[in-house]
Amino acid sequence: MFTQWSRAFPGLPEQVAEARHFVAALLHGRSGADDIQLVVGELAANAVKHTLSGKDGGWFLVTLYFGDGLLRIQVEDQGGNGVPTIRAASCQEEGGRGLLLVAACSKGWGTSAGAHGNLVWADFAWSGE
Repeated sequence: MFTQWSRAFPGLPEQVAEARHFVAALLHGRSGADDIQLVVGELAANAVKHTLSGKDGGWFLVTLYFGDGLLRIQVEDQGGNGVPTIRAASCQEEGGRGLLLVAACSKGWGTSAGAHGNLVWADFAWSGE
């Protein structure tokens, strides 16, 4: 059995911070909350920057699933031309290493097709304490 919390955000850069605040409020004082907030910020920023979510009228959806021993953060975007992938750490381009950070902070991560675009998720060990 799991508990789920979701919130949709306008696809604006300043809403990335609002997504982090949403998660912070749900995880207030819990162990590992800083890493989880960092990850949701990266996933939300990617949605706004790299997908149709960042276009006029766009949106992204943040969902937290709390289960026995597991917390899943999921960000749904409105899709686009690319597929979320990790760039090499040695990549000389500015930016583009957000998913590398997600992979380093989480127990695991992945992507799948959603009803409106991409679903990008990250899992964390979670005791609920």
